Amino acid sequence: MRPIVNLLPLKVVVIGGGAAGFFGAIACANANPHAQVILLEASRQPLAKVRISGGGRCNVTHACFEPERLVQNYPRGEKALRGAFSRFIPQDTIAWFAKRGVTLKTESDGRMFPITDSSQTIVDCLMNAATNAGVELRVGTPVVAVQRETETTGFEIILKSGEKLKCDRLLLATGSSLVGYKIAQELGHQIVSPVPSLFTFNIPDQQLRALAGISVNPVQLRLPMSGKAALQQTGSLLITHWGLSGPAVLKLSAWGARVLYESRYQSKLLINWLPDLSLEQVREKILAVKTEWGKRPIALHRGVDLPHRLWQYILTRVGITTEHRWAELSNKTLNKMVAELTQGEYLIAGKGAFKEEFVTCGGVNLKEVNFKTMESKLIPGLYFAGEVLDIDAVTGGFNFQSAWTTAHLAGISIGMNN
Repeated sequence: MRPIVNLLPLKVVVIGGGAAGFFGAIACANANPHAQVILLEASRQPLAKVRISGGGRCNVTHACFEPERLVQNYPRGEKALRGAFSRFIPQDTIAWFAKRGVTLKTESDGRMFPITDSSQTIVDCLMNAATNAGVELRVGTPVVAVQRETETTGFEIILKSGEKLKCDRLLLATGSSLVGYKIAQELGHQIVSPVPSLFTFNIPDQQLRALAGISVNPVQLRLPMSGKAALQQTGSLLITHWGLSGPAVLKLSAWGARVLYESRYQSKLLINWLPDLSLEQVREKILAVKTEWGKRPIALHRGVDLPHRLWQYILTRVGITTEHRWAELSNKTLNKMVAELTQGEYLIAGKGAFKEEFVTCGGVNLKEVNFKTMESKLIPGLYFAGEVLDIDAVTGGFNFQSAWTTAHLAGISIGMNN
């Protein structure tokens, strides 16, 4: 007797019309041309975050081609993504877009953009690829609930309009939205509570804020943690009219997202303005200037390579005035100066907005997802991709890359698992 073959096409619904949703839907439709793939987007405009990312240029990915190095840019998700990145990494993203007529360029810091410098190029590419793959896109279609079918591994999706859709497989790619978390939770998944990541620091020091516009590269920032090793980052820092910004601050905020949230964004911050020098080397430089320029004002003849206004600000923190001369520098004041240059203590009193990108840490617990297929370990037929997962990265195209990777793996798995 011949086995019964299921001749009905696979019905797939993807919730979320962002980068991960589109990429997953396209991968699924291409893997299984007979599948019916419906992509639901709550708003009237799909790919909204793609449009505004990278200042409207869309930072598609990063020129980091070794999985073990790539995962180091993910405060949450590093372990889970290690295997996933061995199956779909930035080279694959580059090739995917190139195959569809979009060439990416690499900038000096490793970020990759379309050569058009327009996010519309990426939006058009994804829209066209979805159409060509036969994906049915439905915009302005909010989902209010998802229920499991009791007799099958399928799902019933309830739309705000009252309409109900049935599907065999469901891909949740809702980004860091409360709706996506609610659906996952109601289906039985644990949600790691979402908190902001990638933000600037409010520093309530008016004299520091008066230096807005000054940039220093590199500096080393440390966030002391009781009972644990301090979190630290080294890189460029920008002084702003509300406090501190720049790559070093954003990276530190990402790794310290939960710690800072729990402390209500009140914390000490230690700044080493001269991380390329040891404490002893800083001391030697100061002593050398004292010897050579004894009769000169300390404020006008700085002993280290820092912007002049920043140097004068640091002197005020040590108690040195514009009248003080190098010859008058006591050992006690010298020690305070070295300490201020290498481990100056500041107060974080709140977070600032980082408008170019908004990233949330938190989401579906990664232990409940099979990262070979992106299928739920708890609910057969349910898949996840993108920021609905407890994955986040620093800036530079890494958040998009995890979206491309997880969505590709999910789409292929859904399409092949008929």
